[in-house]
Amino acid sequence: YPDYRFATADGQSLKTLINDETWNRNVFIPTVGKRGAAVIEARGLSSAASAANAAVDHVRDWLSGSGGKWKTMGVASDGSYGIPQDVMYGFPVTIANGEHTLVQGLEIDAFSREKMDATLKELEEERAGVASLLG
Repeated sequence: YPDYRFATADGQSLKTLINDETWNRNVFIPTVGKRGAAVIEARGLSSAASAANAAVDHVRDWLSGSGGKWKTMGVASDGSYGIPQDVMYGFPVTIANGEHTLVQGLEIDAFSREKMDATLKELEEERAGVASLLG
C-alpha cells in the first residue's frame, strides 16, 4: 500500500507536513490505488507507458544504485517485516553495486500491518491460482 510515513519532500517528513490520517486513509490511498484507471481516463490510452517508465526507473536504480536513498523494490523476502521467506514483495531497499539491502527497523503500526497482510493474502492467492494451473 502507499505508505508515506517515511517519505520526505525537500527534506521534510510528509507525515509531519500532511498530518491528516483521515485524508491518508480516505483520499490518498484510494487515489493511488486507482491511478492506472485515472491515467486511462485522462489520456484515453493505456497506462502501459507509466508502467514501462516505472520499470526503466527500477532497472536504472538496480544497475546504477540508489545513492543511499530508499526505493521500493519487489524482492524475495528474507522473513523481514513478517512477510514469509521467499515471497516476492515490495520492500524499502537501498541499492549499491547491483545488490539491494532491505531497510530494517521501520515501525509497522496496526494500520500498516493490516494493509501489508491484505497485500500478502492477495499474493498468496495469486500464487495458489498459478500453481493450480501448473498442476
